[in-house]
Amino acid sequence: MSTAQDGSARAQILARVRAATGGATGTASDATRGPAAAAAADAAYAALPRDYLRAHHDPADGDITELFAERAADYRAVVERVPTAGLAAAVARILAARTADAPGPILVPAGLPAAWLAELPGNVPRAGDDPPLSPAELGQAAGVLTGCATAIAETGTIILDHGPGQGRRALTLVPDFHLVVVEAAQVAADLPDAFSRLDPARPHTLISGPSATSDIELIRVEGVHGPRNLCILIAGS
Repeated sequence: MSTAQDGSARAQILARVRAATGGATGTASDATRGPAAAAAADAAYAALPRDYLRAHHDPADGDITELFAERAADYRAVVERVPTAGLAAAVARILAARTADAPGPILVPAGLPAAWLAELPGNVPRAGDDPPLSPAELGQAAGVLTGCATAIAETGTIILDHGPGQGRRALTLVPDFHLVVVEAAQVAADLPDAFSRLDPARPHTLISGPSATSDIELIRVEGVHGPRNLCILIAGS
């Protein structure tokens, strides 16, 4: 940056400071500054060029849903894309296979769309969470099925806000298996895009793959702080 540019930037910063402090810098010239000076400083700041990238991924440039699928799979999640019409069949297939290998019911939070369970076989046990199940009961479940609030393509992350169809936080942290349905329209390009879709007053849980950690020798251990098995169904085009 040139000396002239340095001086200009310094002047702009000082003008903003004076405007923010009401000119209370202890000099007579500053004391004479008023609303007009503050407005001029704001206008000069707003006019600065801002040609930096505001997002790394533009949905118009490609399929961000496919990017989300790739990034989520990098975290060792099992990811499958299905048409909306085939969602119920896919849910039934995955949950039937899960309960064949693991005893216990599939947990279903309140508000989950009934259509998602329309093809679930009658021999697949299911349980609600009202009244709330104890930690021991949650731990004995074969798994849990939920929706989500949004998902982030850039990081392969799922975000729950624990609204309808998602359940309380313990419901998705204690069981060893979590099946999440992500609708294609819920996939955001990046973190700012995802956060703009969320209610900041709600609790949020960010899930990037199965729960895992590593010790000092970098030995990966899964299932420590949440489900050891994460399966994602992306519904829609």
